[in-house]
Amino acid sequence: MYTTPWCGYCKRLKAQLIEMSISFQEVNIEETPGAAQIVERANGGNQTVPTLIFSDGSVMTNPSARQVQQKLAKLS
Repeated sequence: MYTTPWCGYCKRLKAQLIEMSISFQEVNIEETPGAAQIVERANGGNQTVPTLIFSDGSVMTNPSARQVQQKLAKLS
């Protein structure tokens, strides 16, 4: 999950995923070299977070925890 520390949507989604026992790797786009560019490519040039990139290469931007759960179920 690509995030920033000040993003309220990121904080909410992280808390919901933790509550649902869904593990994730967090990448702060302000501190990780190249991460902002990955997010820009995934979002038409915008640095919109939270952005999630899944193992199949698909992308979700600002999804609900339920959407993430459903996507992960399809991937397993």
